[in-house]
Amino acid sequence: MANHKSSKKRIRQEAKTRIRNRYYKKSARTAIKKLREMEDKAEATKLLPKVISMIDKLAKKNTWHKNKASNLKGKLMRKVAGL
Repeated sequence: MANHKSSKKRIRQEAKTRIRNRYYKKSARTAIKKLREMEDKAEATKLLPKVISMIDKLAKKNTWHKNKASNLKGKLMRKVAGL
């Protein structure tokens, strides 16, 4: 259990950050899943920049590793190009 005022504050901050990270990660995963299921190239091309932006934001905040983000973006771009 935390004894110092600063450690109690850190616990509160981490709880908020964890919830926020979980929300953004889940939103990105859902968007990626939606993009992978698309069959229409026009719709997929329209959604791709939004999904890439979500991935970049997660990588920028170190929620996802930059290599994971890069791999995901590459796979999604190949998927859309192949439609």
